[in-house]
Amino acid sequence: MNELVKITELVTQSTFKNSTEHTNDTSSQDQIRNSTVSLTLSSDATWTSRSWPLYFLGTLKLGIMALIIVAALFGNLLVIVSVMRHRKLRVITNYFVVSLALADMLVAIWAMCFNFSVEVTGGEWIFGYFMCDVWNSLDVYFSTASILHLCCISVDRYYAIVQPLDYPLIMTNARLVLMLAIVWCSPALLSFLPIFMEWYTTSEHLAFRRKNTHICSFTVNRTYSVISSSVSFWVPGMVMIFMYYRIYVEADRQERMLYR
Repeated sequence: MNELVKITELVTQSTFKNSTEHTNDTSSQDQIRNSTVSLTLSSDATWTSRSWPLYFLGTLKLGIMALIIVAALFGNLLVIVSVMRHRKLRVITNYFVVSLALADMLVAIWAMCFNFSVEVTGGEWIFGYFMCDVWNSLDVYFSTASILHLCCISVDRYYAIVQPLDYPLIMTNARLVLMLAIVWCSPALLSFLPIFMEWYTTSEHLAFRRKNTHICSFTVNRTYSVISSSVSFWVPGMVMIFMYYRIYVEADRQERMLYR
């Protein structure tokens, strides 16, 4: 009888011990699970707190870019429509302005829209190798055309103010057409020809682009950089500075004559 009681006590103690160990294991597993969940939640909260400013800035940047594109399209379209509808605005100077507005519209349609797509995709180019050359060519072409239009407008204003009596003889319709033809045709020699002939960059950059068609970068060599910057910026800029300086000197002289 005593042996039976001892055996019963031993069985009870072992059962209690096993249940206690099982409970401890379960509680430890629950603690591990809870700590893992808390770490996951804290990491998610940290990621969210760090990422939402970047997300907000990216959204704001895309919104500003879209607004600039829409403003460029409709603003330049209003200029073109205004000159077309009002006969009194159809003078030689405004034809240069209309042509400039058209060039700026094309910049917004081609260059800005492609740039917007790159920003949307996070810097990835999705249109292929050929369209990358098209985008770079159009960007250089229309930007150069816009600057040359400004140069032509400064020349036109110079003759209109400094030589007003000779202005109708100098700025004729034939000369207007010739200047616009030069403005629209000459940038092609600086954009499409060297870019599609692969004269504008280095062999290392071309090899990189062929291996990474999802990246559309525009890296130029020194020769193309000097020629492009001179034709697109330095020469027209110097011409505009000289023309507007002469206009300022002539306007100041006429004001002094009126004052006397």
